[in-house]
Amino acid sequence: MRYRWVVVALVGALAFAAAGCGGKSGGGGAKGSKDVTGSISVMAIWAGEEQKSFQAVIDGFTEQYPNVTVKYTSGGDNLGPLLSTAIEGGNPPDLAAVGQPGLMADFAKKGAIKPIDDLRSKIVDSFGKAVADAGAVNGTQYAVMFKGSNKSTIWYNVASFDEAGVKPPETWDDLNKVRDTLLAAGITPYSVGVDVGWPITDIFENVYIRTAGAEKYDQLAKHEIAWTDQSVKDALTIMADILGKSEYMVGGSDGALQTEMPDSVAKVFTDKPDAAMVVLGDFAPGVTETTLAPETGYNVFTFPSINDSGPAVVGGGDLFLKFKDSPAADAFLEYLTTVDAAEIWAKRGGFSSPNKQLDTSVYPDEITRKIAGALAESAKADTFRFDMSDLQPSAFGGTPGQGLFKLFSDFVAHPQDIDRITQQMEAAAKKAFG
Repeated sequence: MRYRWVVVALVGALAFAAAGCGGKSGGGGAKGSKDVTGSISVMAIWAGEEQKSFQAVIDGFTEQYPNVTVKYTSGGDNLGPLLSTAIEGGNPPDLAAVGQPGLMADFAKKGAIKPIDDLRSKIVDSFGKAVADAGAVNGTQYAVMFKGSNKSTIWYNVASFDEAGVKPPETWDDLNKVRDTLLAAGITPYSVGVDVGWPITDIFENVYIRTAGAEKYDQLAKHEIAWTDQSVKDALTIMADILGKSEYMVGGSDGALQTEMPDSVAKVFTDKPDAAMVVLGDFAPGVTETTLAPETGYNVFTFPSINDSGPAVVGGGDLFLKFKDSPAADAFLEYLTTVDAAEIWAKRGGFSSPNKQLDTSVYPDEITRKIAGALAESAKADTFRFDMSDLQPSAFGGTPGQGLFKLFSDFVAHPQDIDRITQQMEAAAKKAFG
């Protein structure tokens, strides 16, 4: 499992869910049925407070389907291996939520999960085509993405911005001006934690979709264009505006390479910050302890536009899969497409819904409203794209010490060596895709 999902698990872990049949949801409220009976099990990553919130969603479902029993089990960080073992043993849960489309594709290839094409139109109505497509494999719908994450965010220390007299930028050129103004004020602009490599892949994906566009993003994700394509080299060149000089980062490139992701956040979310900004997804506040208050101590802005690029969100999400057919399982998946289900968790916090029909005023604070609102807007405009490295074969996109994790780490160490690094990326991609 990707480390980023282990991080999300710090805010929560795994879940069980159950459902009934029937029920008309569209994108709004759902109608339940006493005619649906049975018991289903659901596995996911959520634990702790997230488990409690998902249990509240389950309770909302069982209010509408009172004759369905839901069994909840948490798989935690070992969810993927647990599901694989359960499949091999012939005893998977009825439903499970996974964070990697690549894992979903593996399960589909093995025939372990059931198509849900009958639900496709409701998924598109509620979440938009791009989010629906994140739950499809070769044109067949297999998943509902109930919980999303927005990774197109940059967090900043409010006091550092005030000291330098800068404001959150909307364009890449303005971001570079903020960087230079911070430097002139004696403040290090960025805290970078290379960790095992994935935080740098996230930066690349955000730059790439804004410079190459969504169509090429999709092509590169499927290896329909080479990693030596000029569009990749152009994105890496722009990334050097963050990673290209030692003075841009706390501890320079060596410090970044030795810093884990939570520590990179801690260096910004403190009253004595080492840097002003950290480029990281919406889960950043949950990975470190801080005495700073949201909005007044730390805040967030959207990853800036590059060369007049339009809005786009790179993100992740929890994809609900069906391993066993039953009316109850079908009804629960349909329930997850409704505003009713999303609103329950949204009101509790720690949740971003890709449901484009959800009123963002239900979120408990302004930062969440901003981040979740951008996620929902991207769903409406079909400008949401799933994290590219999560879409890759694991050996290329999700394994520490090899593939993209290693090569983007190498880029931090040698940001001018773009031709060599892209050639190595292409060689690794060819090997992974066959």
